[in-house]
Amino acid sequence: MDPRIWSKLPPDVVEHILLLLPLKTLLNLRPTCKAFSSLLFSPSFVSKHSSSSSSSSSSSPFSSFLLLSHPQCPLYFRLYDFNLSSWRTVSPSLPFSSSFSLASSSGGLFCLLNPSSSSFLVCNLFAKSSRTIQSPIHSLHFTHLSFLATPLTYYLVLLSSNSAFVYNSNHHSWRRFQGFHAVLSDSSLQQGTFFHGGLYFTTPEPFSVVRFDMESGKWERHVAELPPQLTFVRLVSDYEGEGKLYLVGGIGADGICRSMKVWELTSDGVWVEVVALPEIMCRKFVSGMICVCCYMWPEILYYSVSRRSWDWLPKCPYLPLKCSCGFKWFSFVPKLYASV
Repeated sequence: MDPRIWSKLPPDVVEHILLLLPLKTLLNLRPTCKAFSSLLFSPSFVSKHSSSSSSSSSSSPFSSFLLLSHPQCPLYFRLYDFNLSSWRTVSPSLPFSSSFSLASSSGGLFCLLNPSSSSFLVCNLFAKSSRTIQSPIHSLHFTHLSFLATPLTYYLVLLSSNSAFVYNSNHHSWRRFQGFHAVLSDSSLQQGTFFHGGLYFTTPEPFSVVRFDMESGKWERHVAELPPQLTFVRLVSDYEGEGKLYLVGGIGADGICRSMKVWELTSDGVWVEVVALPEIMCRKFVSGMICVCCYMWPEILYYSVSRRSWDWLPKCPYLPLKCSCGFKWFSFVPKLYASV
């Protein structure tokens, strides 16, 4: 459009036009005009755009991604785009060194840790913003790390020895709670799953579910009885969607997995089976020792709740040929306005 026409439009009309644009286009507009850049990050525009984006799934400006991280390539992120069914590689433009490693992702934010400085870096790659958070624990000696971003704040939760440390971005400070639930000590690769205001964890055998209240620091064992004959368990929630809690588990005997199923926790506190892995996939799942996603292997099996189907993702072509263990997988949905 002719700049002379833009200059004559009332500000509220310009704002309405910009609200109709996808977020990708808005990102390209930022460097073109100071007025646009100022408007795009004004509180009123952020509120209106966020509301319009959340009111309809079709207006979502970005795809959802699966992010693959590996210690041999710390400065590059591998993203699988579910809309395009393809892999891409991203080199973050934020200034951090190879001493940082990706620890978690939530709500459009990344959390990286740097053992040498005992610190965390929380960043939004699209907004090019970041914040360094000093760890309350010397040398980052902790057994569990959970990172959770909500629309209003984000939390870092560290479990170490007999204490739980909770960082709240609204207060920019850590709180320490005594009485860390020691039964989790054998599940160091597990992160907490956010559901109904608390972090949920699964314990080693005999399997059970425990909940950590991030406000009070109290632990409690979940009363819902788990399905029988479980060989492994993990929890997943869609707290940004319908607020459901899912249990993914292997079924078998003597520690040998013969099948895999997904259960949903109902409002009555009962685990109800949603789907079972088809037998033809079970053969590859069992023989290849691939458990949905694996620390030792660069393949991933995923289940689409909306399509009710299982699929294997293609292997990432950007990995070094001799990549071995150390694979970490994260879900990622970019959000321009996720604040650090």
